[in-house]
This record gives sequence, C-alpha cells and structure tokens, in this order.
Amino acid sequence: MRESRGPRGSSPGRRSYQPLRALWDPVGGEDRPPRRPRPERDVRRPTRLGRFVATYGWRAYAVPILTVVTLVVLWDAVRSSGTPDDVEPTAQVPVEVTEIVAEAPRADGTFPESLESGALPDGGPFTETGAREWRVLPGTTEQVGTGENRVFTYTVEVENGIDTTPYGGDAAFASMVDSTLADPRSWIGDRGLAFRRVDGGDPDFRISLTSQMTIREGCGYDIPLEGSCFNPSMDRVLLNEARWVRGAVAFQGDIGSYRQYLINHEVGHAIGLAQHEACTTGDGLAPIMMQQTFGTANDDIHRLDPDGAVPADGLRCRFNPWPYPRA
Repeated sequence: MRESRGPRGSSPGRRSYQPLRALWDPVGGEDRPPRRPRPERDVRRPTRLGRFVATYGWRAYAVPILTVVTLVVLWDAVRSSGTPDDVEPTAQVPVEVTEIVAEAPRADGTFPESLESGALPDGGPFTETGAREWRVLPGTTEQVGTGENRVFTYTVEVENGIDTTPYGGDAAFASMVDSTLADPRSWIGDRGLAFRRVDGGDPDFRISLTSQMTIREGCGYDIPLEGSCFNPSMDRVLLNEARWVRGAVAFQGDIGSYRQYLINHEVGHAIGLAQHEACTTGDGLAPIMMQQTFGTANDDIHRLDPDGAVPADGLRCRFNPWPYPRA
C-alpha cells in the first residue's frame, strides 16, 4: 500500500490535519508543555429546595405565602357563616318555583247569619248617581283566544261622575277587565270565541262601570237588590260600581274573585247566553251563569224569584268566577 503523505510543504515530523475536524488544542504540537492541573473544588450537590428555588425564582417564595393567606381567608369565612346558638336559623328560600298559583286567594271573612245572601255588604263608598254618559278609556289589546267562530270587540268605559281613584283608577279597572277576558279559564276556554279590546269605532259591546241609580234605570229594579246586567238595546254591559266596591255575601269578602265573576257573568249575557242556571252539584262549583251575586244556594235564589228557573231543592254550591275553571 502507498504511504499516506501530508500536504505539500508540510514538516515531516508534524501530524496531518483531517478535513473538517478540529483538535482539542489545534495550536499546540507534541512538544507543547503540559497544562497545569486544575485545582480541586469542594462543590456540594444542590438539595431539592435549592433546585426548586433555582428553577422558579421569586415564585418559589410567593406560592407558599399565597397558600397560607388563602387558608386563613377560608377559615375566617367558615367561622363567620356559623349560626350562633342563641339565633334561630332562617328558613331556606326555594331556588326554583315549580308551580304558579293562578287563582286569587280565597278570603276567610264571614258575614252575619242575619244578612241576606243578596244584600249589599258594608264597605267603601260608591257613587249613587252618575251623569248617565260614559267615557271610553284609551287602550287596545291584541286578540285573545282562538276565535274559530267569532271574535268579539269591546270597549272599556266609566260613567262620568264616578271617581275610580279609591280602587286604583281607570287604568286598574281596565286592566281587570282585560286580564279577566284573557285568562284561559274565561270564555276563551272555548276555542270558538276570542276577544279584542278597541277604543273607538262600533264595538260589539261596551263594558261600563256604572253608578247605582243608572244601573237601576238600565237594568230594572224588580228584585230590590243591587245588580248588574247586559242591556242589549245599548249594547252595554252595565257593571254596578256598588258591587265592584263591596262585592257579594256569597264570595265571603273575596273582592278580586267577585270582580272576575261579575265581568264573566255579564259578558256571558253579551255573547248570547240569556238564561240563568242553578246549582246542580252540592258543594260543587257554581256555574258561571248562576246569579251568584244573590247567592250560591238554590233556595236563596228561588226565594227571590219564585217563578224563575232555579228550583228550591236544597243544593248549595261554592262560588266560582270562571266559565272554564279547570282550563
């Protein structure tokens, strides 16, 4: 084999450098004096804590401090939430309401047994004589009810001379009328019917809060008790303000339910239900077309109108303001 030679001009006593390879000490040669030995150092191996501090720096000090502060705050919160022995804990409020009570609460008042069922109870003041003219209250509603057969329009009116302020004002009266007719338990429980309030034009009927004496003129006074009616010649539902304020004995002071009954009963006449009905189930709900203003016992109504459709059969119902109470 041929002997390997170095580059031209190289000294025969020196080693050849290989391409792209560096020596540990490329400057020195074989005759270079040896390096001095490095002094031995006493270096300790770092502990786990030291390595943690070296790795995380200032965070290594902040984390333990924050942990201690958090524990102190939690302990104080738990201690503050405790209930002292001498304080009774309050009842927990339900988080979610699962049932809505739609019906107005029933009053627990009673009237003297000597008070006739159809008599006007004692109560607040009302207007005896109005101006015999009515003002239309502004406001309209969208149609309520399906109205497969008929959509009735109505206005809400108050006889001039009546001050509605003691029971909420004109707006409160109108709201009671609208909300009653829009209730699913009212006449819209029948898919054939619907209602829409207007405040102009020629409505199908007018729901009118009316004074005591104007009622007697428009409804008659054959039975000498405060009543209400639908007068077809006027296309007007006449609601007796005296009853609106004081209610009826059969409703035991529940004015809200009585007002709902009054609207539904008289509107029932306005949409074509001319006849009154009797109680047919003892202790059942009275039919909406029963004259509950005069009582919910057949005997009481028969006594007032012996020639009427209600028999003296001893049946007594519970008051009911709705045509479809289970809708």
